[in-house]
Amino acid sequence: MWTEADVKEKLKEVMDPEINYNIVDLGLVYGAEIEGENVKVKMTLTSPMCPLGPQIMSAVHTKVSQLPMVKDVKIDLVWTPTWDPRTMATEDAKMHLGIE
Repeated sequence: MWTEADVKEKLKEVMDPEINYNIVDLGLVYGAEIEGENVKVKMTLTSPMCPLGPQIMSAVHTKVSQLPMVKDVKIDLVWTPTWDPRTMATEDAKMHLGIE
């Protein structure tokens, strides 16, 4: 059976096209709930007006669907907490973004 860590590892393949970095290390993925063959990904975008939001969410759906035995993927797009790369991104992502 898959774990949240497995789902997040798969989602590291999804890049934010504007920032050119994966959405997990940017801190955009808040969690994943797994119930049998169903996965619900809780995530946000860099901003509510992100022009590539539909593309990113489609990529999330596609990547999670590639995991064996996953039958249904739902995305819970949330705006709370507000994404803040200074506190949510990994150290490597912060370096990529030029945040000290």
